[in-house]
Amino acid sequence: MALASRYPDVEIPDLSVPEFVLAGGASRPDSPALVDGLTGDSISHGQLATYVDRVAAALAARGLRKGDVVAVLCPNTMWYPVVFHGIARAGCVMSPINSLYTAHEVAFQLKDSGAKVLITVSPFLDRALEAVEQSPVDEVVVMDGAEGHASLLDLISSDAPSVEVDIDPATDLVTLPYSSGTTGLPKGVMLTHRNLVANVSQSRPLVELHEGDERIIAVLPFFHIYGLTVLMNQGLQWGGTVVTLPRFDLEQFLRTIQDQEITRAFVAPPIVLALAKHPMVDQFDLSSLRSITSGAAPLDEALAQAAQDRLRKGAADGVVVAQGYGMTELSPVSHTTPDATRLPEGATSVPKGSVGLALPNTECRLVDPSTGEDAAPGERGELWVRGPQVMKGYLNNEKATRETLDDEGWLHTGDVAIVDENGCYTVVDRVKELIKYKGYQVAPAELEAVLVNNPAIADAAVIGVKDADSGEELPKAFVVRAPGAEISEQEVMDYAAERLAPHKKIRAVEFIEQVPKSAAGKILRKDLKARA
Repeated sequence: MALASRYPDVEIPDLSVPEFVLAGGASRPDSPALVDGLTGDSISHGQLATYVDRVAAALAARGLRKGDVVAVLCPNTMWYPVVFHGIARAGCVMSPINSLYTAHEVAFQLKDSGAKVLITVSPFLDRALEAVEQSPVDEVVVMDGAEGHASLLDLISSDAPSVEVDIDPATDLVTLPYSSGTTGLPKGVMLTHRNLVANVSQSRPLVELHEGDERIIAVLPFFHIYGLTVLMNQGLQWGGTVVTLPRFDLEQFLRTIQDQEITRAFVAPPIVLALAKHPMVDQFDLSSLRSITSGAAPLDEALAQAAQDRLRKGAADGVVVAQGYGMTELSPVSHTTPDATRLPEGATSVPKGSVGLALPNTECRLVDPSTGEDAAPGERGELWVRGPQVMKGYLNNEKATRETLDDEGWLHTGDVAIVDENGCYTVVDRVKELIKYKGYQVAPAELEAVLVNNPAIADAAVIGVKDADSGEELPKAFVVRAPGAEISEQEVMDYAAERLAPHKKIRAVEFIEQVPKSAAGKILRKDLKARA
């Protein structure tokens, strides 16, 4: 049975992402759209629109055409939205690359996405060029400049004519982030202009905006769809100010909230943990904060309450710490906790631990994974979602698309949830095998593929195990040594670390005689979890 949102449907503008997002600041051209949280440098809404126009013109002058993929390997900077919207304005598709990826991982994404241009920054140039050797592109642009490469300044100072591209928001892609989905190796998630426009539009009724006064801190990476949609595009479409930080450093984060008078923070659970427990928090004035919304991984109920109680001390109104839910394939939000004044009729609050209510235009089902039938009222079931934020599919991977997105448009999330009488959803378990580490998706299959390439390893299986101290889910490898091999636990971890991004590192190793598998050859992870 389809469960409708408690909110009425909203109209989804038939616009491209740049048209929709940049319109938010059109009436405030001199107000800051973007601020560098470290230097205080800023870009106004008017400047942003001009720079976007120039980047699009420069890309078109270089021969890029509608549908061409431009990959971006870059940490958060106030120039990231200029690049993203310039690519989108040119009708091209931006494929964001995780800043922590190794050259091998970057090369995989370049090849799989068919990227024609790679835009990066000078600290990443060596890694970028190593990746391009493995998977060539037509050009490497270095935003902050490097000898032999065009810079962002070259793009925004282009005198090429402005471009007008005929974009069909419903079918044309705007971004191609990579996700492991419900299982397996990373796949390109095809998100259209309409997907991203819809997700910002759907979220708007749940937010009590303070016009011209919203200041969002952007420390979660823009290469993650959470950062791209919720922090960057949503903040700009509100006509607000997005304050960027290149990485999470607690002191920088707290100082930026204080000095920039941040009103909203969209974060992940490790940041909430720091806000709840770190003594440094008491050294800063965080009273400007009105809301902290956590996503990307489950937030413990007690932790959310502890952070909220601490931050409310001395504050006039007090900050609310809550959470939402989504995934890359949902652009990314399907559920979130509304501001107190935006609760639907009859609802008085959203309990801590809940991911909130379904967004407008969003239908849900809770399906018993063992029977495929709808779960009984009050019972757990796999969460299925249908709405305009659901992806178009996985790039060049019909099999994976069919496994995740059915013929009726339901996206099978792989997460098990329960819904209460007020329409508040709580995610309680996962059907899928993905490991969530610090908000990142870690696919066991990818780690296993790396490990079995070691001649000293005959077989391997990876699962997530909960760390008692941090509460994080850590990748643990069960390894079968090759005959005669004497590889140690540390050598296994070092071998993986050399070939994987830091968040994918193996954190624990156990040697076993045989990896438990079904008759079909599927790893029996439940058996491994039972002994972990």
